[in-house]
Amino acid sequence: MSLTGTPFFLTSIALLIVAVVLPLGLWGRIAGPRLVRTLARLLMLLFAQVTAITVVFVLVNNANNLYDTWGDLLGTDSHVQAAQDLGPDGMGGRKIKDEPKQIQHFRPADDPRMGTGVRMTDLQGRISGVSGEVYVWLPPQYDDPAYRHTKFPVVELLPGYPGSAKAWFGSLHAGEQLRPLMQRGEIKPFILVSARTNLLTGADTGCVNIPGKVNADSWLTVDVRKMVIDNFRAGDKPDSWALAGYSAGAHCAAKLALSHPDRYRAAVAMSGYNDPALEPDSLAGKDPQLRVRSNPMHILQTANAAGRPPRTALYVSGAAGDGYQAGIGLRQLAKRPTTVTVQQISANAGGHTTAVWRNQVPEIFRWLGRQVRVTP
Repeated sequence: MSLTGTPFFLTSIALLIVAVVLPLGLWGRIAGPRLVRTLARLLMLLFAQVTAITVVFVLVNNANNLYDTWGDLLGTDSHVQAAQDLGPDGMGGRKIKDEPKQIQHFRPADDPRMGTGVRMTDLQGRISGVSGEVYVWLPPQYDDPAYRHTKFPVVELLPGYPGSAKAWFGSLHAGEQLRPLMQRGEIKPFILVSARTNLLTGADTGCVNIPGKVNADSWLTVDVRKMVIDNFRAGDKPDSWALAGYSAGAHCAAKLALSHPDRYRAAVAMSGYNDPALEPDSLAGKDPQLRVRSNPMHILQTANAAGRPPRTALYVSGAAGDGYQAGIGLRQLAKRPTTVTVQQISANAGGHTTAVWRNQVPEIFRWLGRQVRVTP
């Protein structure tokens, strides 16, 4: 039975009802020695507590898209087949232009809560050694004959940790919010892509490459990016690509965009952080060298010192103590052509929640529309 499916949710509700009714009907009718009666009553109370906790977990998990499968929750799924040392550029000496096309079969998304138009595929990363599901949403203009020769800009969507690739479509309703705005011409048409980021048991990869462990950076910035270009009318230049993330995904979006200005032009970071150690389960945060190298401020400082500030536009939003200061720090370091826009969110807006990020979706895509371009 699927962890996120309706059958499991209804089953958990039914069990909770049983757990409540059972003591009411049997509490005074249990026969036998005192020890047996006491044990039976304790088991009924324990059953009631477990079912109540289960229902709460299911509600929270479904609302926030934290875990996709039982394997994600229990840590039994493996999404890393290999983790070779791919070098500073994450390519392992290979060139994208020399790699053969990777044509994928797509099917409708398996979760109706993601809304209409979302399709999915199972991708085997040729460079990264990572495998996982990738969700793609096409703008309403994609099948319009007037746009048949158009290459569309792409935004890679990154969830928090723990987090599901479904979250932007399920919890944040990105597709449902953007479709009418794109149809009316209020927002530029984008291809939206969300790939699995929960790759290792009990660990946030921090979107870094760690030889022998995981190549999460190359999975997102090489394999997923190339697959989208191979299968859809997507622009293949940096001007056509951006990232957007919230919480741990915000850290990843800023880090990846600043690290790879040859692949991305812009990034949105909502309620994120610069120091990966602020996420206790971050692999990057636990390694002293990786902690420094994967900090967006360090990446920007290093590029500035080398006389090559990246042509990257960042949009950072957050409340005081929840992403705002991270944006201010980056803005203070930014040198042209790097630009950093910081938006402070009210402390009363709702905290570190999907409701806060969901409300920002139209605004951040209006901003993204000014940073990337549609290719005729």
